[in-house]
Amino acid sequence: MVPTRRLRVLRPATSRAALYDEKLMDEIIRIQIDDGGGDSQKPRQRGRPRRTSSSGAGGAGGSLAREIDVEALIAVAVGFPGDSLTEEEIESNVVQIIGGADQANYIVIRNHIVSRWRSNVSIWMTPDHAMESIRSEHRALVMAAYNFLLEHGYINFGLAPAIKEAGWRPPGPHQSRRDHRRGWARWTGRCPSLAFSGLQGGGQRGGGGGGPRWECSNGNQRESSWVLARQLGFPLHKVRDKCPLYLPDGRAVDPDIDSKVEVAFNQLLEKVCKLRQVILEYVKSVDVPLGTALEAFRQVYGVADTLEERMLLNWHLANLEYANAALLSDLSMAFWDQDDPYEMGGDHCFIPGGNVRFVRALIENLPIFYGKTVSRIQYGSDGVLVYTNGQIFQGDMALCTVPLGVLKKGSIEFAIKRLGFGLLNKVAMLFPRDFWGGGIDTFGHLTEDESQRGEFFLFYSYSSVSGGPLLVALVAGESALKFEQMPPVEPVERVLETLRRIFSPKGIEVPDPVQVVCTRWGADKFAYGSYSYVAVGASGDDYDFLAESVGDGRVFFAGEATNRRYPATMHGALLSGLREAASISRLAKRRSAAPPTRKADIREQSFDLDKLFENPDASFGGFSVLYDPCSGHLDSLSLLRLGIGERNLESYSHFLYGVISRKEVVELAALDRDADRLGLLSRRSGTKLVGRKGLGISGEALISRIKAARSTTALTSDMLTQHNY
Repeated sequence: MVPTRRLRVLRPATSRAALYDEKLMDEIIRIQIDDGGGDSQKPRQRGRPRRTSSSGAGGAGGSLAREIDVEALIAVAVGFPGDSLTEEEIESNVVQIIGGADQANYIVIRNHIVSRWRSNVSIWMTPDHAMESIRSEHRALVMAAYNFLLEHGYINFGLAPAIKEAGWRPPGPHQSRRDHRRGWARWTGRCPSLAFSGLQGGGQRGGGGGGPRWECSNGNQRESSWVLARQLGFPLHKVRDKCPLYLPDGRAVDPDIDSKVEVAFNQLLEKVCKLRQVILEYVKSVDVPLGTALEAFRQVYGVADTLEERMLLNWHLANLEYANAALLSDLSMAFWDQDDPYEMGGDHCFIPGGNVRFVRALIENLPIFYGKTVSRIQYGSDGVLVYTNGQIFQGDMALCTVPLGVLKKGSIEFAIKRLGFGLLNKVAMLFPRDFWGGGIDTFGHLTEDESQRGEFFLFYSYSSVSGGPLLVALVAGESALKFEQMPPVEPVERVLETLRRIFSPKGIEVPDPVQVVCTRWGADKFAYGSYSYVAVGASGDDYDFLAESVGDGRVFFAGEATNRRYPATMHGALLSGLREAASISRLAKRRSAAPPTRKADIREQSFDLDKLFENPDASFGGFSVLYDPCSGHLDSLSLLRLGIGERNLESYSHFLYGVISRKEVVELAALDRDADRLGLLSRRSGTKLVGRKGLGISGEALISRIKAARSTTALTSDMLTQHNY
């Protein structure tokens, strides 16, 4: 790994590097941006030969083979494996036989459709467009790939005129029907920009938002935010990599010492990675704080012994706490970086005017009700009721984008306990002039006091995008917690003192700011924090648990804390909205196409399962188990149920299910805590707990066998009673 200072903390390289060539990707995007104009209603023609299959790509000539490789690379950038199916594709039955020739051809076709639309995101791509360079005998595969990509929000999304005219609606807190008859109670989220009246344009807003970090990557097609920026014609400012660091007395950090400590910091992370591999392989469920492991290795290997080296290391640790919005003592050593395989490459960019420009574009013409605080969500077989202060909203389904911090407070009658929700704060200052110089976008500050390492450790310059000399100071880790307890004036005095220690020795006067805004996200009752992190005892599975719908597909969840791959980012939040909008749309279509049924059917389905679990074969913690009545072997299947949410009397608010072996049931029962049991399920068997509708064929067959056996037992018992046997 080349030690360069980026906006997001450096981590050891992952296996993704073998597939993802960032320099090549940058060149591909540059070519596509340069050549992506022309007819807005039709993808540009590239004059390539009509393709046959992946296995025959080489025979079609080197040019076609290279093009297939490039399209696979773009698919990887978007989030697909370049040469295999995703779990969602398998569940959607895009091919009839897994591993055969159809799968190989489907993957080439899928990659082609994705890359072709990404080459011009301002058009509505049709199946005929996709077929222009595919042989006609593969039309069924083209339709399978096209329908999957369309329904799951990988193509034809956004705010380009052609896409809006074709009927796409942005994912947001509204009902999925096109008539928008009912709005939503509140536009939730933590990515507003801060208003400064002194900027050019009067009410123009700066980019000082304090919620999930958004780093729109101009050099990476993976980001949906990048797509929106291209569609809306928003210019992007590439954040320059240069980030000078200053000692407490204002002197610049020695470059050699800086490089040495940065390399040592990454080596410490690599040693932690190797340690956890051993622990997870042999001990399975043990987890410790990341900070504890890093400090232990630092002492063993004598890293950062001098004062300057220790200050530099603390700066990197503060940056690590900023990236995760958490104290290192709270981060899981085992899973803190579980999203690394999907880490975004490319350049980091600012958008002039701030993130609010995206928000305004996305909510245009949507009915939104402000001043309505949600206190309760009630769901049943016939719909959803959302209770607010003085008003009740009714709908077929509801999408909940409430921040995890609010859920953890139990404000809406359910809570998520294992995932952490951390804190990052900012001080945004508008000055009368740019005294720090226009040649840099970031600079850092070191401190001798380790407990204050996160206080104003990093500064962002927004002068190039805000219309005025705007400077934003970050406050992370322990300092972010203390920050919220300070009197209003103290943070401003402290940050100005820091800036004057840096610039006064250089003969540069630091003026008083014209305006200042301080965030306090921990105290905000609609947020209670900034963004999620993987706490000790949690794992990436918890993001999936939070994303599960409840109430037989009545209440859905979106937001950064429901996105396992891209948590803690605006990009991840937007992708989760696309994901849930697609899920709601698919479910609505299935319900409208299904023949009329008695309203009691759905309720009875859950009721029957609840009745079965009234007498489980085994129970421990929040788990209960029903064994397969047709076999007593340890390898036979069992139906596992986990109660989550708030427990009310003898029941939980909702449940997750899984199918495991009886042997695994025995192993789970031997553990003391549900957190350990979940960890064992995830690491040893790869079992994914799902909602009632996601059990699949094996789960439904098992339920049928259990119901049949229980019914027979009940009938026999009745007969014995009637005949006095």
